Amino acid sequence: VCTMIVEKSEISGMGKGAAGWFNVNAVNVSFDHPLHSPEDHALNIDFVNKEMGPGARVAVELSPDSAEGLVRAITQAMARGEQSLHSAD
Repeated sequence: VCTMIVEKSEISGMGKGAAGWFNVNAVNVSFDHPLHSPEDHALNIDFVNKEMGPGARVAVELSPDSAEGLVRAITQAMARGEQSLHSAD
């Protein structure tokens, strides 16, 4: 079953693609059938630069368990980073 679930967000960062590093200004996150992963459904993340076209894209397809692990790792790293910045004051 195709879920057609897509969430989009404006971002500010850098991504490394086949042609090297480029600015990324948007992320598209979907939960649907992956193109390459062997999973039936995956969390698909595309970091893009909308102005540069389809070549300015970094994509990942994660199993649901891996996606949940990524969310935990991001949350923990952000909390530790914030704590480190505040303790340095």
